[in-house]
Amino acid sequence: MNGGPARPASAVGDPAGSERRDAPIRVVLADDHQLVRSGFRVILDLEDDIEVVGEAADGLQAVELTRRAAPDVVLMDVEMPGLDGLEATRRITAHDGPSVLILTTFDRDDYLFAALQAGASGFLLKNGSPEELTEAVRVLARGDALLAPEVTRRVIAAFGKPAMGAGGAPAARRLAELTAREHQVLVELASGATNAEIATRLRLGETTVKTHVSRVLMKLGARDRTQAVVLAYELGVVRPGG
Repeated sequence: MNGGPARPASAVGDPAGSERRDAPIRVVLADDHQLVRSGFRVILDLEDDIEVVGEAADGLQAVELTRRAAPDVVLMDVEMPGLDGLEATRRITAHDGPSVLILTTFDRDDYLFAALQAGASGFLLKNGSPEELTEAVRVLARGDALLAPEVTRRVIAAFGKPAMGAGGAPAARRLAELTAREHQVLVELASGATNAEIATRLRLGETTVKTHVSRVLMKLGARDRTQAVVLAYELGVVRPGG
């Protein structure tokens, strides 16, 4: 993972270490470059709580391997031969599959937004540090989302606009079902705030915040917090740069 230092990604959820696992986190690596996969494996294999259970060289292999190996997290490249990472992510997440972490460069914002819509739970820049990679895996394994601030802001700035067409109306109706407090929580989620930060800002207990977050996801029909953030921008709940 070469390149200059990247700003830490923000975990959208509880602080690290809030839950402990007895079994190692099972990870599948999907990238068409063997050297890249090998580099990620070396980094992850150094961690006692992470286990790489398989590698895939294209999207179709990633989908099939995920079905067989039942990982907790899939590290997914976007540009791969045959079935690309976007369609692979869509297929993996379509039936309550594992969390998908998109590993990407910084020059294709359209890919990033499409990956969010496909069900990805997080993004990490390929020039990030080994520490960022291992922490990202842990964050997604906890069921939280992880958004790199630089990536998220660029995607939102380029594509954050009210949803239109057939999919927009049902989403807007679901949004109308939120209570005033749940609406506040959604706005805080869109800012990248953790549960602890939301609790402080809204003067609530963390347990209460967790309940509100769960209800927001249920009412919006969002797979996770990342998709809730996308909906917040698409439906105009929050605005790019605002």
